[in-house]
Amino acid sequence: MTDFAAVRRKLWAVALIVGFFLLWEALCLALDVSDLVLPRPSQVFATLFARLPILWPHILQTLMTTMIGFVGGVVIGVAIGALIGVSKVAYDTAYPLLIGFSSIPKVAVVPIFVLWFGSGTVPAVLTSLVICFFPIVVNVATGLATTEPELEDVLKALGASKADILWNVGLPRVMPFFFAALKVSITYAFVGTVLAETVASNRGVGNVMMSASSNFDVPLVFAGLFVLAGLGVALYVAFSLIERRVTGWASRRDDFAAA
Repeated sequence: MTDFAAVRRKLWAVALIVGFFLLWEALCLALDVSDLVLPRPSQVFATLFARLPILWPHILQTLMTTMIGFVGGVVIGVAIGALIGVSKVAYDTAYPLLIGFSSIPKVAVVPIFVLWFGSGTVPAVLTSLVICFFPIVVNVATGLATTEPELEDVLKALGASKADILWNVGLPRVMPFFFAALKVSITYAFVGTVLAETVASNRGVGNVMMSASSNFDVPLVFAGLFVLAGLGVALYVAFSLIERRVTGWASRRDDFAAA
């Protein structure tokens, strides 16, 4: 793809996003939709800017909680995924347990965390952790499992140990899978944090949204949604940029959707 075509594609994307919000605004005005049902984007942004000084501590709280849970989920997910990827016994033992655990609605574990640790930040961190580590486990294990047996046999014949094979072949092979998991898991981490904040916290964006909904302050609820969406997109883009620097060799093309 040429530079001009790439710029044109990005401009089209921006135009469509702006068009979506303009259409939303126009439909709300044309149909005279009540603010209690669906506020206009202009009202949401006005509310966000007007109450940003009040929202800012809650935004920082949600971001901090999410990142702590996310980092914990990454560490645990990489460790379990590596173990499953290199050991068939671990795969047969842990994988069914992990699938069963991931099938449990995470809203059901929040009361358990509250019972164990009380309300506050800890249940939100743990909920964020448990909701985001499973994609990392699956992708790390998959990346390690894709290493060709023939390549391992050649390296063993050359005197390489299992640690050498893991470091020089397994880890580079895992990187594309790992970053794909990171981009998915960071969005899940926000879901877990906000879920816990709406149930068992007196701080955070989730708590603000819950309080606003009880007061029928729908523009503030949507402002919280916009904040969460912005944080998720920002972190997704950050991981995408890091991925491009680390695993650029694995990207065959960037214009898969281009005409």
